[in-house]
Amino acid sequence: MGVALFSLVRLFVLCCITLGLIPQLALASITRHYTFDVQLQNMTRLCHTKSIVTINGQFPGPRIVAREGDHLLIKVVNHVQSNISIHWHGIRQLQTGWADGPAYITQCPIQTGNSYVYNFTIVGQRGTLWWHAHISWLRSTIYGPLIILPKRGVPYPFTKPYKEVPIIFGEWWNADTEAVIKQALQTGGGPNVSDAYTINGLPGPLYNCSAKGTNVSQNMCIRKLLDSSKTTGAQLNNTNVSNGTKLMVLPFNTSVELVLQDTSILGAESHPLHLHGFNFFVVGQGFGNFDQNKDPKKFNLIDPVERNTVGVPSGGWVAIRFLADNPGVWFMHCHLEIHTSWGLRMAWLVLDGKLPNQKLLPPPLDLPKC
Repeated sequence: MGVALFSLVRLFVLCCITLGLIPQLALASITRHYTFDVQLQNMTRLCHTKSIVTINGQFPGPRIVAREGDHLLIKVVNHVQSNISIHWHGIRQLQTGWADGPAYITQCPIQTGNSYVYNFTIVGQRGTLWWHAHISWLRSTIYGPLIILPKRGVPYPFTKPYKEVPIIFGEWWNADTEAVIKQALQTGGGPNVSDAYTINGLPGPLYNCSAKGTNVSQNMCIRKLLDSSKTTGAQLNNTNVSNGTKLMVLPFNTSVELVLQDTSILGAESHPLHLHGFNFFVVGQGFGNFDQNKDPKKFNLIDPVERNTVGVPSGGWVAIRFLADNPGVWFMHCHLEIHTSWGLRMAWLVLDGKLPNQKLLPPPLDLPKC
């Protein structure tokens, strides 16, 4: 029996070689499984130890590696008291808007003790993206890289890199970030700022007491810095539905041109506007007020850059275009967390098209409930 089976396998391989099928088999996409345990972990930075919400106890979170065309099944299990949702930043989520992640926009958050499987396929995308929490300010500690390699046998569009090393910029708060945002929303003022900028979760060497910023299982710093934050308040419960998010309806395959204007007079700053579900083309930008009669004549319609996030210049404007060919509800917001909390956000509702591949798939059975 074993010899016969071996002969059949060998015959199959020989037939594949004869028919030229081996390259196609090598290019086949696979399903990749990940488990994200949302859990508390004690971390020490700037000689300050605190319990933070993490994925698998890591800060930043684990690296996701896949190839273009791969199918991802990422099970997120919530072991903490805060509600949670995860956004796969830059993934278009074609027909899989249920996996996009913004809490109270495309899903209810995952409640304590529950789980949800984010189920999506990477279609027509390569490069390094990232994932992060998409509820309240939990993104301050829940984030990580998402690396999409070309299909096997498909060359890079540039010289193949020797190695890929993600460098992730972030921030560290000695205070509880949920208390920081709660205080800011209660007072209407600006939130307290972070205590340090970080690279891959670690403060730079110029911060006081930064050299030994590690988890508590390692040596503590000798000198303990006082917490400079004056924030008070209890943990934010994350159960209130977001109010005030505007919704605009688009028929399937609508061509959209959008001019984003920064009209702030005092405290003007660049706003990184992020559009879920689509990439868009940046066709023009400038300072001052957009002139409908003059500025469109200078649009770049030949080779505009393609983005999913763009900075609106301080006191200026940027014009983008995208094709609404992805049915579902898609969040658009400033990616400065406090500005989203204050209301710099809206959503597009793209209706189904006529063909089966132009319709949003039914919600999964394990989609969280509010």
